[in-house]
Amino acid sequence: MIKQVSVIGCGWLGFPLGIALVNKGITVKGSTTSNEKLKRLRSNNIFPFAIKLTEDRILGDINSFLEHSDLLIINVPPGLRKHPNKNHIAEISQLIESIIKNQIQKVIYIGSTSVFKDESNIPIIGSNFKPNNYEIAKQLIEIENLLMSNSYFKTTIIRFGGLIDENRHPGNFLSGRSGVKNPKAPINLIHKEDCIDIIAQIIEKQIFDTVINAVYPAHPTRKSYYTSYSKDNNLPPPKFENTATSKGKIVESEKLVQLLSYKFKHAL
Repeated sequence: MIKQVSVIGCGWLGFPLGIALVNKGITVKGSTTSNEKLKRLRSNNIFPFAIKLTEDRILGDINSFLEHSDLLIINVPPGLRKHPNKNHIAEISQLIESIIKNQIQKVIYIGSTSVFKDESNIPIIGSNFKPNNYEIAKQLIEIENLLMSNSYFKTTIIRFGGLIDENRHPGNFLSGRSGVKNPKAPINLIHKEDCIDIIAQIIEKQIFDTVINAVYPAHPTRKSYYTSYSKDNNLPPPKFENTATSKGKIVESEKLVQLLSYKFKHAL
């Protein structure tokens, strides 16, 4: 039974995840890179730590953060869009050393469906996939391999689709824009509350040493979905570029549904 969890990265997803785990009676240690957020963690009964991963060391008291925890949840954005030359693999490698040192037995790694390649024939992606050749995807795949191949702990990797909630939605960003590409590409989205519930169920049911894709199982095209979203929310719709061939993929969540008998809480 998992009694204590460390969550590295208590941001938009990690913070409410920490609260949900506390509400289930689990002791939670949470990390942030912002000293200002330490008080917010503490006020929600999450033991707060200032931790920052770098390529050559970990800043902060990582040993106290990991001490006596049964599980580490790694929820750290790679940050490669802002810093394309960054070595995120080295950052996670530093963390793996600390995981082993502190005898953490189980790890959940929050990954991304961006590891899957978009193609013009719109592949359906289950367990096997053609990896993306972008730098972000290559680093994420290498991190997945490092974690899954380590014999000192068991890892479950959850590749989430695009994360949304009522306040954070790509439809708001795309509203009114022109020249939006890939109108016929299918969407692969999932609500934040489903993400939290999926992680909580994996912990409760002790499902480790596996890789899971987590995307809501409906995949309308970008054009139909975002046009409808704009209409429903009284926003100007985006204007799509229809001359180029659309590229995309459909990411299946059948394995997730089977392992957890999972029923999604939020339709898109």
